[in-house]
Amino acid sequence: MDELIINGALLRDMFQKGAALLEKEKAVIDALNVFPVPDGDTGTNMGMTMQSAIRELNACTGTTVSEVAAAVSLGALKGARGNSGVILSQLFRGFAQALKGLDTLDAKTLATALRLGTEAAYKAVMRPKEGTMLTVARMVTETVEKECGEGANLYTLIDKMVESGNKALELTPTLLPVLKEAGVVDSGGKGIMTIYRGFKMAVDGEEVDDYVPAEQTAPQVEDGLTLDDVNDITFGYCTEFFIIHLEESFDEEKLEKFRNNLISIGDSVVVVHDTDFVKVHVHSNVPGKVLQMALRLGEVDKIKIENMREQNREIQEKLKREEKENAMVSVSVGDGITEVFKELGVSAIIEGGQTMNPSIDTILKAIRRANARNVFVLPNNSNIILAAKQAAELSERNVFVIPTKSVMQGISSAMAFNAEADAESINEEMTAAFADVVSGSVTYAVRTTSFNGRNISEGDIIGIMDGEIAAVESTVDGAAAALLNTMMEKKSEDALVTVFYGEDVNKEQAEKFVDAMQELYPDAEFTLQSGGQPLYYYYFSVE
Repeated sequence: MDELIINGALLRDMFQKGAALLEKEKAVIDALNVFPVPDGDTGTNMGMTMQSAIRELNACTGTTVSEVAAAVSLGALKGARGNSGVILSQLFRGFAQALKGLDTLDAKTLATALRLGTEAAYKAVMRPKEGTMLTVARMVTETVEKECGEGANLYTLIDKMVESGNKALELTPTLLPVLKEAGVVDSGGKGIMTIYRGFKMAVDGEEVDDYVPAEQTAPQVEDGLTLDDVNDITFGYCTEFFIIHLEESFDEEKLEKFRNNLISIGDSVVVVHDTDFVKVHVHSNVPGKVLQMALRLGEVDKIKIENMREQNREIQEKLKREEKENAMVSVSVGDGITEVFKELGVSAIIEGGQTMNPSIDTILKAIRRANARNVFVLPNNSNIILAAKQAAELSERNVFVIPTKSVMQGISSAMAFNAEADAESINEEMTAAFADVVSGSVTYAVRTTSFNGRNISEGDIIGIMDGEIAAVESTVDGAAAALLNTMMEKKSEDALVTVFYGEDVNKEQAEKFVDAMQELYPDAEFTLQSGGQPLYYYYFSVE
């Protein structure tokens, strides 16, 4: 067998097939999440991260492995969601670093790329645990480096990636007890191996049968910039016009060539052909050249050229005038909870939570929208903290990530925010404010499993206290009462108890429950509010 060298076209196909296979398998990967609550989102998070990478790749006209890998890395970073998505983006980041400036990829380069990717992924996690997707990535790297050192070619290395990765995946339950107890392999590791399997399919010339790509929303054409779009502008002139009275020689081939020429000199390209005209939108630095190219197809009409750099200067001046010293950004879920955060002074709300983790790019935009020198981010979910920290590193603002792991911790932290204090003092006060808060939530089990010695059946109602299962019952009120009793044991009888009821609980049911608990704890102060959160019947805090 001849030595395989991967060029840009093949690497592009590898990433595309990896994304396609991941899209097919994401429901299976979601189902591997072992924590028996409706947060089976690893496949979804990795899938959305990959789709963002592929969108960036599709916009890339480069033909070298360096250009392809750089586009994938950038897209994955912009769209990374959840811990699994952030880790995946870091794997691709290291991969792109190893390929920088190269036209093709050989066996030695592949080994280096996997190693740099694994190192970047480990660095992204504060306290990495073995038995996770990091373990799978590391063991694949170790095998590939060993085989490469013994003279294996690329064909062999690709095979070994899949073979060793699958073996590593099977080992994850022996390294992480919670996986062994639930009888599953690590979901993130399964996601990585699904992508690597797609790589092998591309190398072997196989197709992802019956794959239907997720619908992509067409890029929206904007007449001008908004306050969220104040980044450096690569292409300064927004150019829009119609091409009318098309030349007799006009055909789809010429239109496609025109579109490709626009892509080579700009971005945000939209070229729409109707029966007797073409509508064009493009951002470029040479609007005159754009019009000259268009004149080869017909007459130009209704020309509009706007200087986006000047618009940007005006927006920057407005932002500067309105900039605050300190502001908060918070992740929220449910109209009632969002309203509470707004009343507490949160400047920018990020919709998200247990089953829909916001991307790094989404968090970055919220930080910019807050428009303050110092921004305090409340992730309110352990699976969002890492993405928030990555966004903080990328932001030009002074960002503090307050490591809140629940909505109730986030609310307590937000209550301690003092916009007039100095940044360090605010950070200390907000961090200390939720330390003594006992958080709880009531939801349902999505699968039959066991956790910490508890047998749990699909459909059981579960009470969770500070991330640990504290109650398993057959009814919502039964689980809620058992959970709250356990939470009250952590605090004094005159504690402050806050209850948010979700979208699947009506007001009368919630009031009846709180009245019953008030009778049990007459010295406690109960506050009941509509949270509107999905999936969770109740959120509790006791402090």
